[in-house]
Amino acid sequence: MKQSWLKLVGVFAFSLLFRLLPIRPPNVELILTSQMPVAKAYGGFVGFFFGAISILAFDVITGTLGPWSLITAPAYGLLGVGAAWYFKRRSRKKHFVYFAIVGTLFYDALTGLTVGPLIFHQPFLAAVLGQIPFTLMHLLGNVAFALLWSAFLLRFLQPQEKKTVPGFLTMGFSTK
Repeated sequence: MKQSWLKLVGVFAFSLLFRLLPIRPPNVELILTSQMPVAKAYGGFVGFFFGAISILAFDVITGTLGPWSLITAPAYGLLGVGAAWYFKRRSRKKHFVYFAIVGTLFYDALTGLTVGPLIFHQPFLAAVLGQIPFTLMHLLGNVAFALLWSAFLLRFLQPQEKKTVPGFLTMGFSTK
């Protein structure tokens, strides 16, 4: 099946532009909920780079590229690899929700509990306590978009199967 790279670029741009909206609540974004169907449709390699480049592009555009980007970008990339594996045989809305929950907890634990203490010398307890409202908001956004966006996006990304006419209806004539 041939994939549409134009669709992939469009989804990437839309997700990035959504994240750049100035009136958006913090941590309510489309990266993970777009990355899941992208990873299912295009595989782990593309899923990795979709997440990693999303983070890096945002950091570059907003002028916030820093040492934390070396942790956050690969962490989002790993979610793409995990999504490709998880969604090999799954594609229902509930599976998008499950992965959004586990993926958000993984990402927020990995990044939120390492960046502050390792880069900014923040006490670990302060990082944990500060991470709680951040993660709750992140979960709320990702679960909502997993329900509303991910399954729709998967149908958009997957190539449409050509409808075939049964042979007995063509009476031996080609339908091409």
